[in-house]
Amino acid sequence: MAKPAKPKAGLPSEEAVLEFIQSSPGLAGKREIARAFGIKGNEKIALKALLAKLANDGKLAKRARKLIDTSTLPPVTVIEILGIDSDGDAYGEPVEWDERAGGKPPRVIIIGGEAAKKGDRVLAKIETQRDGRYRFRAKVIRTLSDSSKRMLGIYRVARGLGARIIPVDKKAKSELQVLPGGDGGAENGELVEAEISGGRGRGLPMARVRERLGDLTSQKNISLIAIHQHGIPIEFPARVMAEAQALKPFSQQGRTDLRTVPLITIDPPDARDHDDAVWAEADPATGGVNIIVAIADVAAYVRPGTALDREARIRGNSVYFPDRVVPMLPERISNDLCSLREKEDRPALACFMHFDKAGRKTKHRFERIIMRSAAKLSYEEAQAAIDGRTNAKTDTLLDGVLKPLWHAYRILMKGRDAREPLELDLPERKLVLDAHGLIERVVTPLRLDAHKLIEEFMIQANVAAAEELEKRKTPLLYRAHEPPSDEKIRALAEFLRTVNMNLPMGQVMQPKHFNRILSDVQGKDYQHLVNEVVLRTQAQAVYTPENKGHFGLSLRRYAHFTSPIRRYADLIVHRALVSALGFGEDGLSAEDIANLKDTADLISAAERRAMAAERETIDRLIAAHLASETGSIFRGRIGGVVSAGLFVKLDGSGADGFVPVRSLGTDYFVYDQTRHALTGERTGAVYQLGDHVEVKLVEATPVSGGLRFEIVSEPRTEKPAPRRKARLSRQTPKKLRRR
Repeated sequence: MAKPAKPKAGLPSEEAVLEFIQSSPGLAGKREIARAFGIKGNEKIALKALLAKLANDGKLAKRARKLIDTSTLPPVTVIEILGIDSDGDAYGEPVEWDERAGGKPPRVIIIGGEAAKKGDRVLAKIETQRDGRYRFRAKVIRTLSDSSKRMLGIYRVARGLGARIIPVDKKAKSELQVLPGGDGGAENGELVEAEISGGRGRGLPMARVRERLGDLTSQKNISLIAIHQHGIPIEFPARVMAEAQALKPFSQQGRTDLRTVPLITIDPPDARDHDDAVWAEADPATGGVNIIVAIADVAAYVRPGTALDREARIRGNSVYFPDRVVPMLPERISNDLCSLREKEDRPALACFMHFDKAGRKTKHRFERIIMRSAAKLSYEEAQAAIDGRTNAKTDTLLDGVLKPLWHAYRILMKGRDAREPLELDLPERKLVLDAHGLIERVVTPLRLDAHKLIEEFMIQANVAAAEELEKRKTPLLYRAHEPPSDEKIRALAEFLRTVNMNLPMGQVMQPKHFNRILSDVQGKDYQHLVNEVVLRTQAQAVYTPENKGHFGLSLRRYAHFTSPIRRYADLIVHRALVSALGFGEDGLSAEDIANLKDTADLISAAERRAMAAERETIDRLIAAHLASETGSIFRGRIGGVVSAGLFVKLDGSGADGFVPVRSLGTDYFVYDQTRHALTGERTGAVYQLGDHVEVKLVEATPVSGGLRFEIVSEPRTEKPAPRRKARLSRQTPKKLRRR
């Protein structure tokens, strides 16, 4: 991150300060601003006054003694329409906004939302404007829901209280009382959409059930909450389904026939769609290997400008919940026409690659092919065969197919080790559900060589696609992961000093530098703490038409090519290859190219939406699983520290809950952002990110996924935190102005 230019004399301008804060992905405080502009001594008083003016003007907001630029919103976000202003323009505010960080949500003028009403939610592209009443313009991409006076909730019938609706939104102020005759046939435990009426009964707002969305007495449907809350489309429009049903088998003309090559799919055991197949052989002449990665040819079926294409672009990706999948494409395509089924002919786009004995790719080419999968294997099945435990299927594949694949994998790992990508240890939790949709157990799946093999093959094919399109000067969507900002690197260096580690400043940070930090703390008490802080230092990967490299993978260029059934970005890359290599008329359209930036923003937002919905559903399922264990004691680890309290992740289940700071005792706890810790002012009690703790479950709320804990184990103790200076104000009684 480049620092803003410092004025020749005096304080920086308001514009320079805002530019610095806006270019800092994290939170920048007065100290960081002073350091950036070289402000010292008495000049800091004037800086404080300047920041106060910016705050009074609504340009800055304060959180935990840090400042953020309130003029910042994601390029694509969900806006709720609040009403019509005096000029007749619709205006609204972002649905997702952290008031602790940014104060009140900024007001946004709505462009292109003439049909939208108050309470509606729209997905919109955000632009900053410097003139006028509003800081932002929101160009409507599509309406997500007509939510005027509507609320999502659980329908409950309680004796003596009548029917009520319990909102799923944690911010909702109260339950709703259902009007007599307004239940819409809803049954106890159902997820419903309610329409709020103007009247009130028994002190509660009155409402009637507008739509029954699913029975939540069965946890099989608990994902419906996140689906409806985030506006994730479940049903495909009739026109989309009609197009899917009308699709005809692919044309074999112009395709290379690889049906005799034993390409195989290796996927999770419960996978329903198979979009990649692999094959490898040794190359005795060079000591290297030849590899084929074949990917389902979705572009042959989903053409630009069709209803199928428009719906896929809106969805952006498939969304995976423990109890269901919301696909990007209808099942006719994802599970049938494009799925690389065992022993069935399918169209594919294949990447042929050669690697030398050091694992360096020396050449590649792409072809449109016909293939016939020789076998459908699970990761566990393939790994067991390599480990000497074959079954009837893998026994015939071991020598001719599986062993050459593993030989190629070992060659590729040499190149990967030389590249030194970021090696964060991030175990994933997986919920295993029983037949009733209840959690049977929570597991951390073993990371097998079979997983790593497929991952590395896919990475190399993705790189080849990006290189090919760059070479042919064809527009594409990159998968970009930028290096951490200078501010985050400085914050990491400050943190590492608290555990007696040094991060030399001034060097160009590479993944290998982070790997050395992680290696140095292996086996130490603070290993988990350092891993967490290094993870939080990293930027978020996004889609973009501009090549910004992939820092985490240590790659100069990278695109997503290998999953067009479930990611729209990959479909765009397939079309780009079809156009660049002259494979047919179903390549990139002029509209695809013109809208590339908007598409990148749209699908990046869809990815964030999917991640949030998946995470919230897991939280709700675990909260439901633990609801009967209120009062029980659990072991866990502090996974987050804020001034308001601690976030604790339980061992085993991975459940996340909150410990309010008020429950830590009578001491006043000082929040140290650098150390990620709360320290007692009198006792010196310390609660730090990564600490092991024992907690008691006080409350579990399955509808919202919330868990509240109290810590029952003893904290570490250190030197008490510095005593606070009293803040004097006109409202402070004189007797309290002495300490």
